[in-house]
Amino acid sequence: MTDDRQEADDANSSHKSHKCGRSRDPFKEFRDDSEVVEEIIEDGQPIRRRGIYLLPNLFTTMALFSGFFAVISALNHDFISAAIAIFLSMVLDGLDGRVARMTNTQSAFGAEYDSLADMLSFGLAPAVVAFSWMQLGGVNELGKFGWICAFIYVAGAALRLARFNVQLSVVDKAWFVGLPSPTAAALVAGCVWVMTDFDMASFPARVVLALVVAVSGILMVSNIGFYSFKKIDIRNPVPFVVLLAIVVLIVLIWAKPSVTLLLIFGGYTGVGVVLAAFRLLRSARSE
Repeated sequence: MTDDRQEADDANSSHKSHKCGRSRDPFKEFRDDSEVVEEIIEDGQPIRRRGIYLLPNLFTTMALFSGFFAVISALNHDFISAAIAIFLSMVLDGLDGRVARMTNTQSAFGAEYDSLADMLSFGLAPAVVAFSWMQLGGVNELGKFGWICAFIYVAGAALRLARFNVQLSVVDKAWFVGLPSPTAAALVAGCVWVMTDFDMASFPARVVLALVVAVSGILMVSNIGFYSFKKIDIRNPVPFVVLLAIVVLIVLIWAKPSVTLLLIFGGYTGVGVVLAAFRLLRSARSE
């Protein structure tokens, strides 16, 4: 009798343990520990928000992947694919912020994630692509000069992004302080693409590319103002000639993308530098 009662108690205990085991979520603790929690202000009250917004961070992830793909392509000496990947990353980087604003899904996590993705796509990737092109054919003609220029670019991009993050709320949104990192990346990628298209692998071409990389890095941390186009409202009417110019630009990009894109971003950079030089000369004369 006692044995039968003991067996019944053991069976009940086993049944309860099995039932509890089925209802217990073994991944709950992991989810709780790994969940993103942000403190935001809503209706004047601080609240904690759990989770992240999928759509804008998806665009950021695609931009990050494009930058990573550019590095892999450069290591495989596929420089045209690497350059195209950097330009694609620029497009995706421009979309993630706009999508977040349009859908009201801005977040601190998204801003930090975007900044880290930019460091790879517009900081490390262009430097690796350019340096790999300088080493084309296994020839290290530039010696230490090549990787020093590449490092100047990477450091400039990191400093530019850090400065942008801390000055986000205190600078005029109509102007960038220093060359934007996507533009610097486009400048470097455009040079590599053009030089690959025209088979310009000579020593002078390598020197020119190294100088472009270094100067782009320096311009990113400069105090030169570059117009941001952020105050242009695309919902407002524009002259007919603007639409005509866009059509011509699309045709030129389709016909010769490497040269056209390099001229666009090189022209944007050059105009910013020239205007800064004029302002400096004007202030010097007034004194």
